[in-house]
Amino acid sequence: MKYSYVLFDADETLFRFDIMAGLTALFASYDIIFTEADYHHYQKTNKSLWLDYQDGKITAEHLQITRFTEWSKKLNVPAKELNDKFLDAMAEICVPLPGASSLLNKLHKVARLGIITNGFARMQRKRLAHTGFQDFFEWLVISEIVGTPKPDIAIFEHTFELMGHPPKEDILMVGDTASSDILGGMNAGIDTCWLQHPGEELPEGIKPTHQVRTLAELEALLAL
Repeated sequence: MKYSYVLFDADETLFRFDIMAGLTALFASYDIIFTEADYHHYQKTNKSLWLDYQDGKITAEHLQITRFTEWSKKLNVPAKELNDKFLDAMAEICVPLPGASSLLNKLHKVARLGIITNGFARMQRKRLAHTGFQDFFEWLVISEIVGTPKPDIAIFEHTFELMGHPPKEDILMVGDTASSDILGGMNAGIDTCWLQHPGEELPEGIKPTHQVRTLAELEALLAL
């Protein structure tokens, strides 16, 4: 295989990220029926905050608190409590994407693996344990802890340092979000593979080295 090191995004690359299910579970604990309308209203705020976080305009803590401020006032519950319970719910309902188990079981035998995620530490560690994937990965790099999210080159350089600075041509970055995973890999000078989900298109100027629609396709591409 060409690559001796493979770095993965987490959300919707290795793990299904069902926000509606997580929010439904969260608010059920407060006897609230969370509706589709509630979900769309929440996402208006959440998506905007994630863009600002990705661009380095706000901190991880600001994102996590602000997205639940409105519900905090309605329920008279601290926004941090709501956020923590949401992350715990997301970890508990987490399932791997189709093909993830097969891919990792084969890939970890021929390459060293890591995760670079813009997700939050409270959830990432729990769901790695929940899915049994923790032993596949030597490095878990979380933007909340590093202080810099993808696509900033700094989080990649931090990862390379942890890896002992292997040759960049030996590293592949795999992710589903072109504007963070693929652009970040390009900025860092490594090959990339974009996992294209239905209806998603590449933004102008972002050109992955490889492109697949499923993890089974990635397994075939890597000739595992």
